[in-house]
Amino acid sequence: MSQAFVKENDEQWLHEIPPTLTALVNYLTRENNGVRVYETKSETGETGKTLHHMSNGLIYFVNDQSQWEIKW
Repeated sequence: MSQAFVKENDEQWLHEIPPTLTALVNYLTRENNGVRVYETKSETGETGKTLHHMSNGLIYFVNDQSQWEIKW
């Protein structure tokens, strides 16, 4: 019987994913146990950054270091 290689820690942090909307949607969907998370609206914030309103109720943007952040 063969055994598959299993990675012990397959976690990924928000700031580690690529700064694309597709990567964000895929990440959030994985974190939401496979239930699709999608963008409901986008707008330009006061700082000039694009704010992505997602179906999980949070707002995300890409910071100056090209990393995703949650707007508080």
